[in-house]
Amino acid sequence: MKLPVIKHLVNFIEENDQDFLIETVETLEHLTEVPSLKDEELDVIGELISNMYGAIEVYKDIQSGTTKKEALNNFMKRVIGSIDS
Repeated sequence: MKLPVIKHLVNFIEENDQDFLIETVETLEHLTEVPSLKDEELDVIGELISNMYGAIEVYKDIQSGTTKKEALNNFMKRVIGSIDS
């Protein structure tokens, strides 16, 4: 996951609607079922999906009253914590 990408996606959600990201994630998840995709292509799609889910989580925190900066930092701490475990 890349924090600059997640931050950019959060901005997109704020300017538009999170439904756009949800529908995009659903489309990308459906694409992963194409049997002819190479591993590298699946990796890229997976990275996009994880960044979009991350942005949705950060946006939910912002909606509950957390500042954007704090929500982004908290999210990355959770990601790093789960990697360390």
